[in-house]
Amino acid sequence: MLLQHLRKRAGLNQQQLGDAIGYSLEQVASVEQGRRPAKAAFTVAAERVLEASGVLDVLQDQVDRAKLPRFFRNFALIEAEAVSRFSYDPLLVPGLLQTEGYARAIFAGHCPPLSEEIIHQHTEARLSRQKLLTRVPMAELLFIIGEKALRDPVGSSEVMREQWQRLLEVNALRNVEVQVMPAGRGFHPGKNGPFVVAESKEHRQLGYFESQGVGCVVQDPADVSAFALRYGKLRSQALNVEESARLIERLAGDT
Repeated sequence: MLLQHLRKRAGLNQQQLGDAIGYSLEQVASVEQGRRPAKAAFTVAAERVLEASGVLDVLQDQVDRAKLPRFFRNFALIEAEAVSRFSYDPLLVPGLLQTEGYARAIFAGHCPPLSEEIIHQHTEARLSRQKLLTRVPMAELLFIIGEKALRDPVGSSEVMREQWQRLLEVNALRNVEVQVMPAGRGFHPGKNGPFVVAESKEHRQLGYFESQGVGCVVQDPADVSAFALRYGKLRSQALNVEESARLIERLAGDT
């Protein structure tokens, strides 16, 4: 409705707006009627043409969150404003570090199958979350990734090369640390599955875990404290940042 109001205020019909921003009449109508979430590029172009003074841009984060899987949306709100976020991911590269090709391959393999439109929306929303990596004020971000996640192919060999290179690039950011949990470490607290410990902007610690399309935000202080304790042990058992980077470089160099 807001887009429609701004369009009419500018004296344009849907076809004229579409021509001005490089989208079809059907695409403009779909966004106005809420049948299709606006892409970031659509919003940027509409902002410029309609002289919306940032109104549409402010709403884009909400639009992007609506494209996320329903079970993840509550935590996405916490994550977007987090002061710090520490995660352990044993089987897949975490979403905040995924390339477009890697993310698309994951959604394409979903069971039951997703439509091309939903795959595109989920992929776009996942990439939009990555604004957290370079947000100001900066968030402290730590990632421990299982070696298996780095070696098991997701998508083509080219997708994996791009993903390894992406990890090395992100690891160079001042607020990001990537550690690898090597295979053969034996039992450790991460064997029970992936999890996240986040600190909200009110400096409250929260936990999160998910499995098989079900996500759970953990708020009980005792449970969150246990998450944090386990994460500390995982950091001590994983390769340090420099060792982890060398392992990823070797994987990238072997392909």
